[in-house]
Amino acid sequence: MKFVIQRDYLVQSVQDVMKAVSSRTTIPILTGIKITATEQGVTLTGSDSDISIESFIPVEEEEKIIVEILERGSIVLPARFFSEIVKKLPKETVEIEVQNQFLTIIRSGKAEFNLNGLDAEEYPRLPQIEEENVFKIPTDLLKTLIRQTVFAVSTSETRPILTGVNWKVENNELICIATDSHRLALRKAKIETESEASYNVVIPGKSLNELSKILDDTTELVDIVITENQILFKTKHLLFFSRLLEGNYPETSRLIPVDSQTDVIVNAKEFFQAIDRASLLAREGRNNVVKLTTLQDGIIEISSNSPEIGKVVEEIQSESVTGEELKISFSAKYMMDALKALEGTEIKISFTGAMRPFLIRPINDESMLQLILPVRTY
Repeated sequence: MKFVIQRDYLVQSVQDVMKAVSSRTTIPILTGIKITATEQGVTLTGSDSDISIESFIPVEEEEKIIVEILERGSIVLPARFFSEIVKKLPKETVEIEVQNQFLTIIRSGKAEFNLNGLDAEEYPRLPQIEEENVFKIPTDLLKTLIRQTVFAVSTSETRPILTGVNWKVENNELICIATDSHRLALRKAKIETESEASYNVVIPGKSLNELSKILDDTTELVDIVITENQILFKTKHLLFFSRLLEGNYPETSRLIPVDSQTDVIVNAKEFFQAIDRASLLAREGRNNVVKLTTLQDGIIEISSNSPEIGKVVEEIQSESVTGEELKISFSAKYMMDALKALEGTEIKISFTGAMRPFLIRPINDESMLQLILPVRTY
């Protein structure tokens, strides 16, 4: 194998596939990046067997030559060293040549590296996915869907299914739900589907986080293909595979209260900043608990008390408070996470009592909601 390539393109591709390469893997060859050169261009692959990423660099794009293929072939190079080398090469072009016994020479300007490679035949094959049921989402919407839900997944392995985000597709709508059993994030979006197929799958939160980092903020469509145990996200030059989590996701719809006793409408930014200030003294220890009390004339009191440190009280003027008076305590972190995920300047918080889950939604937007369980304080 031998080719000459523009360094910038190589660096970008290496960075993308590195997101799938794990240093702690039971399969040694997966600590490497697989590089394949064909007439069409160069393909880089990284995998940790949960996530696999393939990035393609075409020979030319928009009449600009990116790669010159001198000899086809493939090799697996140690990812950590290869990515560091590529970043620091002196010139704009890089020549990569594989010689006997998988010895690989990387040249750029006057710098020359020799790296011991591995046989690409030993590298596990990527899943072959039949692309019959594809649906499409604009890239920027996909990133938003991930951002507004993935933070609520569980980080504990006691219930592995909760470490993923539940995606349901039916009637040209995608519903994404994440919960760690103390809070829940839900977001819906209209999508373009080519078939009437419906899906109900759970995608690891880690996979979605990595995917989100790789995607550019464009409005180009991402093709998404779901099979029994894999999901594939496909953009112009990128394939991103992730395994799906096994098991049934809990039925979350019954957690979401339909009616409410107290409704509060507040300016999201003011409310966020008040919670942030109240949490300053509550951060010590595990509790991080903030208390909300409704007062007269639409005033809300946000307070926090840490006996050994001190306490903080702040009043904010809401747009409106309707229904019964209320005192409720909740995690400041959960509330701030939820507020960061929502869009819109004004939000509505619907309470169904001091011990019941409550909902946070943007006003006039049915497509998203956040749910938080209160904290018992005695």
